[in-house]
Amino acid sequence: MRIVEIRETAAPAGGALRNAAVDFRRMTTSAVAVVSDVSRAGRPVTGLGFAAPGRYAQGGILRDRLIPRVLAADPGSLLGADGLIAPEAVWRAAMADEKPGGHGDRAVALAALDVAVWDLYGKLADRPLWSVFADRANGGAADRAVAVYPGGGYYRPGAGLDALRAEMRGYLDRGYRTVKMKVGGAPLAEDLRRVEAVVEEVGDGARVAVDANGALDRRGALDYAEALAPFGLMWFEEPVDPLDYALYGEIAEAYAPPLATGECLMSLPDARNLARHAGLRPDRDWLQIDPALSCGPTEYLRIVAMFDSHGWSRRRHSPHGGAQIGLALAAGLGLGGCESYPGVFQPFGGFADETPVEDGKVRVSDAPGLGVERKAALYARLRDLLAL
Repeated sequence: MRIVEIRETAAPAGGALRNAAVDFRRMTTSAVAVVSDVSRAGRPVTGLGFAAPGRYAQGGILRDRLIPRVLAADPGSLLGADGLIAPEAVWRAAMADEKPGGHGDRAVALAALDVAVWDLYGKLADRPLWSVFADRANGGAADRAVAVYPGGGYYRPGAGLDALRAEMRGYLDRGYRTVKMKVGGAPLAEDLRRVEAVVEEVGDGARVAVDANGALDRRGALDYAEALAPFGLMWFEEPVDPLDYALYGEIAEAYAPPLATGECLMSLPDARNLARHAGLRPDRDWLQIDPALSCGPTEYLRIVAMFDSHGWSRRRHSPHGGAQIGLALAAGLGLGGCESYPGVFQPFGGFADETPVEDGKVRVSDAPGLGVERKAALYARLRDLLAL
C-alpha cells in the first residue's frame, strides 16, 4: 500500500464580507488530494482535505517542500502497525528537515495535507474519522451529536441593523441556538448598537458570542470589555493579537465573563505558551485551536492532550473553522462543540447534507473518512479543482 500521487490547488474561499482585520474578497484556501494505490469500485481510494478559510492558499510550500518529501519517502515507512497509510508517519515525512519554531504559513500547508491523509486513512479503514479519533484519543467514547454555532455577523457593504437581525433570525430558523458576530471593525458605539440588536433578536446575551479577530489594541480591548460585560455574552473572542499572552491575562482580570481565543495559534508550542502565560480561566474561557490551520489533526491531538495535562476540560474546546474536520474531532474527542459556516466560505463551510442542525446540534455522518462526498457542493468543487 502506498501513496502514488498528491495534488494541490488554490481555491477562492471568500466573498464580499470583512471582519475587523481581514477583507475576504481575495481570500483563497489550499485543497489537497492524496491518491493511494488501492482501488475500490474501479477508482483509487483518495483522501481529500483543505485548509480553513482565513489564511491564504500555500501552494508553494506544498509543491516545493512537503509533497516531494512524502512522495520520496520509503512507502513502508509511511505505514502503521495496521498496514494502512499512517497520518502520523506522513506528517513526519512532510516535516523532515524543517527547522522548529515559527511555523507561520507552513502550518497551513501542512494542515491541508494532513486533513487529506486522515481522510484517506478513514476511507482505507472503512471508518468515519470521528470514530477513529475516539479510539485514538478518547477511550473509544464519542458524541454522536455536537453543539455548533454559526460564524456570522460579518461587516457587509450596505448592510445595516435590519440585515444583521435578519441574518441572526435565519440562523435560529435553521436550528441554531447560539450565534456569533463580528466586532472591532466599527466604532465602539456602532458595534454596541449591533450587539444590542443581535441580543434582542436572539433573546439572551448568553447565546451571543462576539469576535474582534485580534484587531484591538490594549486601550480598545479594555474599553470593549467594559462596555460588553453587562451583556453577559457567551464569549468575547480574540480581543487582541493572539500571541500577546500577557495582555490576555490583563483582559481576563478586567473582564469577568468568558473569553475565547486560539484560532490563530499555529502549533503545539504556541498553544502551550497560551496555557502557561495567558491567564485564561479553565472554568469559563474557551479554546478555539483550528485543526485545519495549526499543522493538522495530528498536531491537534497533541494540543488537546497538552491542555488535558494543564487541567482543562475537553468541554472547553470548540474548534474554529466551520468545516467537517472540526466536527469529527469534536465528536471523537468529546469536545464542547465546534464552529459552523452555514452562510459564508461556501462550499467549504458546513457539514454533510444529511446532517442538518437540530436544536443547536449536528449529528455526525457514518461516511468513511471525513465525509466530503456527503456534502455534494463541496465534493463537486473538489472534483473539479483537483481533476478527480
